[in-house]
Amino acid sequence: MDSPTVLRRRLGTELGKLRSSRGMNAKDVAAALGWSASKLSRIESGSVPLQDRDASKLLAHYGVEDPNEVKHFISLTRQSRQQGWWHAYGDALPDWFKAYIGLETDATKIVTFQCELVPGLLQTESYARQVIRAMNPTESAEDIERRVALRMERQQVLDRQEPPQLWAIIGEAVIRRQVGEPSVMRAQLQHMADMADTRPNITIQVLPFSAGAHAAMGSSFSVLSFSDIPGSVAYSEVTTSSIYTERETEIERHEETFLRLMASSVQPEKSVSWLREVAEEYK
Repeated sequence: MDSPTVLRRRLGTELGKLRSSRGMNAKDVAAALGWSASKLSRIESGSVPLQDRDASKLLAHYGVEDPNEVKHFISLTRQSRQQGWWHAYGDALPDWFKAYIGLETDATKIVTFQCELVPGLLQTESYARQVIRAMNPTESAEDIERRVALRMERQQVLDRQEPPQLWAIIGEAVIRRQVGEPSVMRAQLQHMADMADTRPNITIQVLPFSAGAHAAMGSSFSVLSFSDIPGSVAYSEVTTSSIYTERETEIERHEETFLRLMASSVQPEKSVSWLREVAEEYK
């Protein structure tokens, strides 16, 4: 089942197409309904939930009278306001990260570059615990465990019947920086190698130090794509917030950067062998 995050984006896309098909511009529609232009923009981008009354106003303004079409939009509106599975984790999940999990849950393709740590979808429980504890030193053991449980549950997307294609590039620092005991790193590197070897939807490359300056110096990012809604979403994260963009030019920039990183990185098969070799060093 699609996540509320993706349902909001689908609803917004459909409403935007409906407006365009009527030859109406967003500014005039917003003015006619007594809304700000930014409110309609947020609705069409799927960044805010839509209430039934506002959906009904839009449909009436667009002249939608067919009962089945109205029913479809109202049903989609209500589904898009439901809470996702991740809401059960409450305060263990920062508000700025909730949207990402919703997108990740329904993405059909994820490309990610991480210069400092293993991507969350590929982390072992022990590695995740060490990373989360280091990044949240004042939190209780109980809160740490809730964050770990959330990260492990996110990984279930890789086990569904049609899992997303995941292409991950990690900097060499990721495999050289010891997180936790040597046994934690050894298990983590072996896990990544096993995932890449046994899952046809998972590809891993390592960007070596010898590559020198590269296309994403000092930054990590992900680009998520979907099968049933147009466009992709680029995501980058800092310590206490995140940045999302759907602008076509910026998506293209991220995709071009990723292609350059692929060219600078060790090829997938050799990267897997390298992961196993380094894993044996952590004894």
